[in-house]
This record gives sequence, structure tokens and C-alpha cells, in this order.
Amino acid sequence: MRRFLGAAAIVAAALAGGVQAKERERSDAPALQPYKIILVGDSTMAPHSGWGGAFCAYHVKSSVACVNAGRGGRSSRSYRQEGSWDIAVAEASVPGYRGAWVLIQFGHNDQSSRPERWTEEKGEFPANLRRFVADVRAAGAVPVLVTPLTRREFRDGQLYNSLASWSDEVRGVAKAMDVPLVDLNALSAAQTQKMGAETATQLAQEPPTAEELAAAKAGTTLSARPAPPPPPAIEGKGARGQVTRKFDYTHLGNVGAEVTARLVTDALAQAVPALRSQLVR
Repeated sequence: MRRFLGAAAIVAAALAGGVQAKERERSDAPALQPYKIILVGDSTMAPHSGWGGAFCAYHVKSSVACVNAGRGGRSSRSYRQEGSWDIAVAEASVPGYRGAWVLIQFGHNDQSSRPERWTEEKGEFPANLRRFVADVRAAGAVPVLVTPLTRREFRDGQLYNSLASWSDEVRGVAKAMDVPLVDLNALSAAQTQKMGAETATQLAQEPPTAEELAAAKAGTTLSARPAPPPPPAIEGKGARGQVTRKFDYTHLGNVGAEVTARLVTDALAQAVPALRSQLVR
């Protein structure tokens, strides 16, 4: 019996020594230094309707925390007023990351006639962007300005880029404040023009009607149709959130999101060399 107890003690001591050795090995592991990318913008960036979901899912490595804080219907005014901007800045301030980059893209809803969204193009809009840049830098993160995604509207075979002048304002702020720039408007406009109106309909959330497709083939797109009514509420204990998908010349379906996310990825790698190793084409 004594021999058995003695052997058991030896085994226990050996196991304990092994555990301690493993603990020492763990303590010698280098500290994790992940990256963080935060996306701030409107529906053309937001999940289910923009490029941000595809970007975070397929175009960053696992060493990147990618937070898509894009929200539909927001402008550079309403995003701040509702408190979404405070949440984004708080994310940028979280310690433990090698660095944090905040991509900022507005313009679509700044054109809106709704008073809570609309901003004055030459004054309030660039002023809002300058405040965003200053806030991100104060939080210890790096701002990256993104010009707004083009709408895919055509007139007589030529893209009608209604966001061109707004994109000029973004470029001006980026230059004046020495901010990295992803010129998504220029990139998406060139890509859409090359596609042509008919092929560009494939980037939308839903297929066009026969009338919309015929107009695109003729080179002049129709006016955007009214948004469909929201779907009826889902009963039960499972997931109940719903997304209304539609055809228009602004929002992106799965194909459009991936096509646009690739544009952003390549441009971001050029604008921010520190992120090149973390971005996946």
C-alpha cells in the first residue's frame, strides 16, 4: 500500500510539473496585437444594403476586428445627433489594439429633403467631416475619409453622378487635414460607366422589372420606384428581425456588395500602407 501511495505521489508531482511548465510556456507567448477597422456611414455601407458586410466578412484577416456601424438613412448630421457617432468613437478608444482606423462615408442622405438629414453642401457637410476627423484623432485612432458610392443612374448612356460635387467636398477635407482618402465615388463611377446601365442593374438588391430593364438597355434609367411596404411581423421565439430588399440604383445586393468591397479593399491598401498585410483581395 505504501509503495502504491508513493508511486501515486510521484505521478501527481510529475503532472503538476507538466502543468507548471505549460503555464510558463503560455506566459512566454507574445501579447496579441490585433487591428480594428470601424465603418461609419449610411445604407450604402450598412449591413444588408451596402458594401460593409462583404468587406468585414471576406476582405480582412482574422487578426482584424471589423465593426460595421453603418446605418441606413443617416447623414453626417443625423448620425451624430442620434448618438451613433459617440458609439463609434467609444469603439475607436478601446485599448489593446495595434491601431484603430475609422472609415467615414456620407453624402447620400446629406442630399435629402428631410430636415433631420439634410446638410448644406458647401458649409455644414465639410464642417461635419472635419469634426469627425478631429474626434477620431482625439480618440487615438486614424480617420479615413471615403467619398460616397455613386448612384447607378444613366442618361443617354452616360452615368449621371449626382454625388460628384459632394465627393469634391470630401476630397477637399482629406487634402486640407492630411487624411487618407478612399475615392470610392471615382472608382465606382468609372466601374459603373464601364458596365453600362443594363449590367449595372445586377448590383442591386433585387432584379429590375421588365420596364426598368428595358429603360436601362436603352441607356436612360427610370426614376427609382417607391420602397415596398415592410413585411408583416414574424411571430414566434426565433429571430424576428427582417430586412426589406428592393430594386433601386443606390443600394447593393450580394453581388454589388462584393464588387464594391473589392474596390474599397484595394483603395484602402494603397491609402493606408499599415493595413496592407491585413487586407484580403
